[in-house]
Amino acid sequence: MALADEAALRRFMVDIAVALEPGDLVTLSGDLGAGKTTFARALVRYLADDETIEVPSPTFNLVQSYELPRFPLVHADLYRLSGSAELAELGFDGLPDEAAVLLEWPDRAAGFLPPDRIDIALTLVPQRGLDHRNVRVTGYGTVAPRVDRIGAIRRFLDESGFTAAQRRRLQGDASTRNYERVVLEGHSYILMNAPRRPDGPPVRDGKPYSAIAHLAEDVVPFVAMAMGLRARGLSAPDIFHADTAQGLVLLEDFGGRRVVDGDPPAPIEERYAAAVDLLAGLHGQELPQTLPVSPHVEYRIPRYDIEAFLIEAELLLDWYLPHVAAAISPSSRDVFMALWRDALQLAIEAPPTWVLRDFHSPNLLWLPERSGAARVGLLDFQDALIGPAAYDLASLLQDARVDVPETMEIALIGRYVRARRDLDPNFDFAAFARLYATMAAQRAAKILGIFARLARRDGKPQYLRHIPRIWAYLRRALAHPALAPLDAWYGTHVPAPTTSKEI
Repeated sequence: MALADEAALRRFMVDIAVALEPGDLVTLSGDLGAGKTTFARALVRYLADDETIEVPSPTFNLVQSYELPRFPLVHADLYRLSGSAELAELGFDGLPDEAAVLLEWPDRAAGFLPPDRIDIALTLVPQRGLDHRNVRVTGYGTVAPRVDRIGAIRRFLDESGFTAAQRRRLQGDASTRNYERVVLEGHSYILMNAPRRPDGPPVRDGKPYSAIAHLAEDVVPFVAMAMGLRARGLSAPDIFHADTAQGLVLLEDFGGRRVVDGDPPAPIEERYAAAVDLLAGLHGQELPQTLPVSPHVEYRIPRYDIEAFLIEAELLLDWYLPHVAAAISPSSRDVFMALWRDALQLAIEAPPTWVLRDFHSPNLLWLPERSGAARVGLLDFQDALIGPAAYDLASLLQDARVDVPETMEIALIGRYVRARRDLDPNFDFAAFARLYATMAAQRAAKILGIFARLARRDGKPQYLRHIPRIWAYLRRALAHPALAPLDAWYGTHVPAPTTSKEI
């Protein structure tokens, strides 16, 4: 890749910076004066979000450490080392796992570099100008696909007319997607980076979990649902440019006003009420199962079938039970599945609608300049299914990350029911209440399993702090008389979380 000037070098630095993850190793090689320290200094300042921070060259003290907002970073210069045997003296073995490392003169560590790394080689090309450089980026091991993606994102931005845009990565969550805020000529946009989801191992009937649970494999469902929601007057982000094959989308930026406030966050009732009104209005419509994506492409929304419901509920057995040091026999597992299959029949038979599936506070933004239901900005709906209306209401009012008081939950359920009855006087409240409790219990079982899995498998223990809240929601849902058999099974086989495990 040719970098014609300092501006191009800085754009390249940002390409690398937004792609970095905790624990990454980036090696910088090139002759003296090729721009290694210039690159490193710019990257540290960018990650610090502070152009004034002092970034001395580590040539003489060899190692310089920085505590940055996303992760710690260590900048090392091995130029003065006489050989790799001296590496141990620098203290690399004691670095925290989450620290990223920038390593200049990596040839001094030949034979000791880890297999997973990003290599950047800079070369001056004086015949083309004093600031002209060529750069070669190579990803090794597990980071190779991410390095390939760096180039794909740069090409996408260039093709979209966003070559000169300022970029800043946004805080992520449990998803494999990530997002950036990009600013061009004073206007702000969101770049969604959603590489195609790889299939996991087969778990049942030769199918991976993602196929059974109907999780989106690419951005086509997101594009289709965004257009479908906007066509119905709702605030899904406008799409300015998309490459569905690469999983890259430039979206409208809804800003950062949330439907919760405070620390810890608490629901703002007016905003939750608007979200409830949105669901009631949407659920009162006749909604199609097939949506247009482009002139010759359509997307058919999958159904929330019994196998999808069941495999989600099983996450409780596979991940939450080991988390609380519990186990069940094969026969008890069979009873669990039979009880859920019976309870979920109501959901299968319920009038179908769009289930956005992740309709809760992290994915809802407040847009006060708009009116009615359009005041609620919708962010995450690519896994939408055709299923029971009560699912998204339970997702909102038993928010896994926010304590929703039971009094507020009951009041907002009443608000939803009144709105549905205004559209349909025959709306059956008793049947809906039973369906709501069933969906809340199924979702709580799923999330207990997911959050335990995020902690154990993915090294994200921060999700454990939510488990006592989800457990309380589960107990609240299982109190419905129709779920008494499930309640009894849980009471016998599923221990409550202990506070010490969740801190």
